Amino acid sequence: MENLSNRWSYGFAFGAVSSSVLLLFSEQYMTFNIPPWAKAFVYLVGALEVGLAYFPFFACLSTPCREFGAVLGILYSLTWIIITMWDTVMCPAGKILGSHQKLVYQWPTILSLVFLLGRFTYMLVKAVRIRLQLETEDQEQLIQCHQAKHVQRLLRRSLIDRKLEASWFQRRVYDWDPHFKFPNRMICTSVISLIGLYTMTLADYSLSDYAFDRLDVLKDQLKKLALSCNETEMFVAMIPQIEEFANVARKSWLATTIFASLTSVSYTFHVLACYRKHLKRLWAGEKGFLPEKFHNPNSAVSVAAITRYSGWQIAFTLWGFLIVHFVQFIFALLFVYGVVLPIQNGRVLEMLTNMGTILLTIGIVIGLVILQVVLVQVFFLQDKISPSDRKKPLALNNRKAFHNFNYFFFFYNVVMGLSNCILRLLTSCMVGTWLVSRIDRTIMPRGYESMDPGYSTWIGMIFADHYHNNPVMVCFCHLLLSNTLARQLRTTEAASYSTFNNTSSPDSVCGSRARRRWMLLYTLMKNPRLILLRKNRTSSSPTDHQDTVVQAWLLASQTEQMGQAPETTATAATVTSDQTMTNGEASDVPASARPCSSALWLEPALHLHGTPTAAELQHLWRLQRWGRHPEDVQPA
Repeated sequence: MENLSNRWSYGFAFGAVSSSVLLLFSEQYMTFNIPPWAKAFVYLVGALEVGLAYFPFFACLSTPCREFGAVLGILYSLTWIIITMWDTVMCPAGKILGSHQKLVYQWPTILSLVFLLGRFTYMLVKAVRIRLQLETEDQEQLIQCHQAKHVQRLLRRSLIDRKLEASWFQRRVYDWDPHFKFPNRMICTSVISLIGLYTMTLADYSLSDYAFDRLDVLKDQLKKLALSCNETEMFVAMIPQIEEFANVARKSWLATTIFASLTSVSYTFHVLACYRKHLKRLWAGEKGFLPEKFHNPNSAVSVAAITRYSGWQIAFTLWGFLIVHFVQFIFALLFVYGVVLPIQNGRVLEMLTNMGTILLTIGIVIGLVILQVVLVQVFFLQDKISPSDRKKPLALNNRKAFHNFNYFFFFYNVVMGLSNCILRLLTSCMVGTWLVSRIDRTIMPRGYESMDPGYSTWIGMIFADHYHNNPVMVCFCHLLLSNTLARQLRTTEAASYSTFNNTSSPDSVCGSRARRRWMLLYTLMKNPRLILLRKNRTSSSPTDHQDTVVQAWLLASQTEQMGQAPETTATAATVTSDQTMTNGEASDVPASARPCSSALWLEPALHLHGTPTAAELQHLWRLQRWGRHPEDVQPA
């Protein structure tokens, strides 16, 4: 889950598996008859067979023994390339696409196998160079480079809005984030989905071409039957309509095949963009875009969703392609018979008359709805409270006139409600079928999201990734482990040279304490409201607490007026520290970490334990006003 190495290698490994995975959707691999109740077990056995056949690819990519894995991977890739090429060359023809059908279907698999062969060769060369000490081995760390840069970007001072500098493509289509990487699961799922869409498009085109050819044969047979019999006026009248329908349907199906394929491909990439957007919102603590019942999903359900996601996303993509294709085909037929054919047959005036009647009816309905809103805005709302207000308040005026207005429009709204009910049903059906392959959004109404298993799987999957791959959490754990290892190393070194009495000097202890107290000063200066949460060593009377509130509010107001928004995150160790910074310890702070001139550091010390005094707040304000910008100072 956390491993982000060899992402494209795993993606192409799944690309090599794609042809066998798509074969599981059919029953061509079943060479014997089985009862219906046993088909589920046969599908399971077939899936296990495919998994075992391609498992060596993934084992060779993930094994820590690089030389051994690379050699076996090269041999296994060569074996599969030879077998696939031999099958393609010896049996290239097919019943649908002709003499090159096998090559058209198998070239994505062959390309994936060739990529894996090159990858294993690169792994072998790199392992040999490391063995010969010509190259250093990459050390695996808990935190990835992009995660560390993401955390640094969060801690950096906010600059000019990036949207003002972004191009049109970044604002409207996709904004590339170099500090975010998609996990192997998303890459592999997208690769198989794209290859599956390619194969499904070819199969769809081939089967539709075969079906329309059979329709042409039926049309010719009906024509011969009409010519051979005398009492066949009905067949004679139907033949031109059948010919017209066959021609229109063939062209419409071909056009919608292209549009449905482009729609499904765009959905595949859009799911990746939504995955990044949803994860970033969860990292920021935002859950408002999710239904309330999904804010705290079950742990077991979330982990199980990871295992289901890839398979369900691929199946949803392929089924969504077929459903969207059929819906687009219906709309294409309606458009051709309603607009194109009347223009071709010279019935433009009739077509415009019918279209004008429909548009006029819709326009009148919409106009009356707008008229109701305008009348309410002008006559039945009270005036603005302030001239600077953009809208009138939600306060009713002229109540008696409004009751009469409501009464007379009641009967019209009943009739209009009947048509709007049908329109609502058609709109929901159309949107639901259009978005059936979008597993990242539910097609169920609010309150019934749990009845959408695909959306529930999506929510569980992103929550599992959020809890395991949050960059801030990973960076925090990395710092804890690094500090622990550093302390253990210092302890080991001190024990090794204990005979020389190498103990820690008082200067280093004072320097550490000074840095810690400077971080306390920095944190309180950037987050004045944290003063209220500190432990008080002085009196806890209500009067003292009120003084503390007033002082914190004063410092926060001064900070906001100077355009220095307080940071929202503070180190836990820094916040809870309640030490003081003395004049002697201030000299231990490095010069680069001092926010102002040396004369300012010679002023009386800040006693930051308990409730800060007015003098301390004034000193903080002077640091912000005359010293260096606090964000220019990076605490240790």
